[in-house]
Amino acid sequence: MVMDDNEQHEGVTPGSDGGEVSSDQAQQLKQERDDLYDRLLRKQAEFDNFRKRVERERSEFAQFASAELMKELLNALDSFDLAIRNASGDENTLKGFELIYKQLLDTLGRFGLKPVEARGQMFDPNFHQAVVTEPNNDLAENTVIQEMRRGYLLNGRLLRAAMVSVATRNPS
Repeated sequence: MVMDDNEQHEGVTPGSDGGEVSSDQAQQLKQERDDLYDRLLRKQAEFDNFRKRVERERSEFAQFASAELMKELLNALDSFDLAIRNASGDENTLKGFELIYKQLLDTLGRFGLKPVEARGQMFDPNFHQAVVTEPNNDLAENTVIQEMRRGYLLNGRLLRAAMVSVATRNPS
């Protein structure tokens, strides 16, 4: 029997090379195509996540790369602060030191350095390092009485904890 070109065979589909492909083969090819498409979408999503992670890490690195420099500058700030607290004598010189200190703090603040609030706050071990406890019935227990060394945050992360003295109840 001779077949006409327009006649269709049951379960047979024309292939891309002009040959015929059975319905099982066509189904298998569709499944393979769908699997490859799914893998492609997954790889694109993985690459996109990788790109976002690298960008986030680059941003964090730039934000915190100055942490070591800031730590070194904190020693100079501490010395400056101590000198101002213990200064005596010429009021104009003291005023000048205070202005320079404020200018330095403002400059470092523009780069993300922020002092930790301590005096009068409740003791928080995440931000404060208690080095002394003092009996005090006038303040609530665990209230920071004095700040011996200022603590700092750099872009919201603790760079150095504040060294503080904390109130305790006086046993009666």
